[in-house]
Amino acid sequence: MVQLFADCLNEVLEHLEDDMVNLQSCLLVNHLWCNVSVRIFWRNFCDYKTSNLRTLITCLPNESKEILYNNGIIISTPTSKPPMFNYASFCKFLSFYQICNKFEFLLNNRFITSNDLGNNTLIVTQEIIKLFFNQISSLKKLQLGKYPNKIKFYPEAKVCLKNLTELQCNSNFSSEFFYQLSQVCHNISSLDILIEQFISKGLIDLTSAQRNLQSFYMTQFSKLTNLTSLIEVLPNTLIKLNLNENSYISIFFIARFINLQELNLCYNYMEDFIDFEKLQYAIFPNLQVLKIQRACPRFDLLIIFLENNGNKLKECYIGDYHEYSDNSLNLAIAKFCPNLRKLSVGFKNNELETMRIVFNGCRNLESMKIWCGNDFLSEKEALESIVKYSRENFYEIILYYVYDTQSELLSEELESFFINWTNRVSQKSLSLVIVNDFVKRLDGFYGFDGNDENMKIINKYIELGVIKRFKSTY
Repeated sequence: MVQLFADCLNEVLEHLEDDMVNLQSCLLVNHLWCNVSVRIFWRNFCDYKTSNLRTLITCLPNESKEILYNNGIIISTPTSKPPMFNYASFCKFLSFYQICNKFEFLLNNRFITSNDLGNNTLIVTQEIIKLFFNQISSLKKLQLGKYPNKIKFYPEAKVCLKNLTELQCNSNFSSEFFYQLSQVCHNISSLDILIEQFISKGLIDLTSAQRNLQSFYMTQFSKLTNLTSLIEVLPNTLIKLNLNENSYISIFFIARFINLQELNLCYNYMEDFIDFEKLQYAIFPNLQVLKIQRACPRFDLLIIFLENNGNKLKECYIGDYHEYSDNSLNLAIAKFCPNLRKLSVGFKNNELETMRIVFNGCRNLESMKIWCGNDFLSEKEALESIVKYSRENFYEIILYYVYDTQSELLSEELESFFINWTNRVSQKSLSLVIVNDFVKRLDGFYGFDGNDENMKIINKYIELGVIKRFKSTY
């Protein structure tokens, strides 16, 4: 019975994973609650506060404490007593970058001279990493960062990193570290790489050693000559591909990943889509999510791509820069993407009929992000059209105010929308999200939530249960 309660309690407290304040309160309830919540509280190093760092110093073996003492590094600890738990063993997400940063900040506040700060930070970082490697039985996520050629691969890591599934790293991290990692880790499913200066030979070895690589994320800011070497060892079994700022290479290589379920391209300019005229003819029979953020390729090319791959798409996000948009893309979405559930596009102020066609063609739509302002639909037009044309399974509206657009929605217009929404047949309560772009000025905010009357109406319909979720962000 006690075990059953502990299992149920664990399920409940898992929902507090992102709420460190309340989770910390759970530590103080009783012994059982403490035992359950402490494992969640210490799971992610990125959530650690100063008190956590001091507790880790308490957990260091005597050998490590002696190394710190001999280098004049004295960090006060919460207590002189042995720690209640083996806290380091609970960590599942470890970040070298965060270890360096957090302990550098801690040491800097101890008034260590700038000449000693960098070296002392490295010493502490190495000892803390050794502690984690020695105590963690199965690390799931690892984030590498700066100090790339000074962090060693410790023997203790062979057990700790054996079941690693997610890795975030810079391309110029120590080649020797990557090579050692490739001897231990063969089941990384998600690899996230920031391309910097050069690509370590060890990184290529590590990538080629993976048996179950499913997700690959790459951010590139400068042109590299050996990038092809990394791309060539990526397995054809990838199901998620995310390319960010990759404006220096042909993207036609994407065509060989025929098992892709999610493709995310994030570029600043149309010209960055090098060789998309070839990619438009590629076939991805399992593609379900297409995200083309910021700029997007020429519409005539993108339309052919959607004709070839739109049938199974469930989510489609097309560009944030739509000054050059025309009606053809939205009509193509209505024609070639009948199974969409989430859509993010722009409708110009003369495209109300096009919105009707999209809702009619995409009958499974549940969520839509709509641009408002400038040449796009007004809020009033967008909301009226959604009530009029959306189907009973539609539940989420995201209004995105482009550039420095100010909300012009009158309170009576908002009230009218909610009255009409309440009267329609719907399967779910409404989710309303407002995204304001660059709306903060010296005289304060003047976005949607800056209108007191509108917010009174929002709160009224939240209390009535019409709105399940409301969010306004900048």
